[in-house]
Amino acid sequence: MGRFSSTRALFAEWLGTALLLATVIGSGIMAERLAGGNVAIALMANTIATGAILVVLITMLAPVSGAHLNPAVSLAFALRREITWPRCGAYVILQVLGGIAGMLAAHLMFEEPLWQLSQKIRTGGAQWFSEGIATFGLVLTILATLRARPAAVPMAVGLYITAAYWFTASTSFANPAVTVARSLTDTFSGILPGHAPMFIAAQFAGSLVAVAVCAWLFTGDDPGRTE
Repeated sequence: MGRFSSTRALFAEWLGTALLLATVIGSGIMAERLAGGNVAIALMANTIATGAILVVLITMLAPVSGAHLNPAVSLAFALRREITWPRCGAYVILQVLGGIAGMLAAHLMFEEPLWQLSQKIRTGGAQWFSEGIATFGLVLTILATLRARPAAVPMAVGLYITAAYWFTASTSFANPAVTVARSLTDTFSGILPGHAPMFIAAQFAGSLVAVAVCAWLFTGDDPGRTE
């Protein structure tokens, strides 16, 4: 956390998650309006905006709070005893509230009704498994890159999410705070509120598996060491 106070760290998590959701939802609205019904083009635009903003947000906020912006990431760091459990709980609350604020900002910018409930169906085993894989890969990317080359984390996360939008059936929410906010927008990036809990459960499960894999893969080894 360096010289920054807990208050500033909590605000950074709120602000970063708000900007992330404003980008995810806002770019989805813009993409759908401009794509002329071509869902692939709309998804590509949404993907590029999301990957790009993650690079920016992590670069500028990591020195303040770690730039988790994601309850599944905060859980991973708490399990590794790199943040305290009270700090993890506070982060999660501010991330969820920030996500909702970002959703409202996107709706306001595009003259959408502020409060909505998504009608977009995203459910089934393939979707849940995809969210588990997406979040596993995200947390693995963060933990492994922090160990190998910390300065590369912003770019690694942005690139991973850009790829995961396309190789997962769920388009890689990979974030419980994002999932909550996206359940409150009946736009391109939405998810039916009733389908959100299984997404969130799969995301936390993916995070737990990633922490376990990293503990086995890296603990006690020196970078570059081989037997």
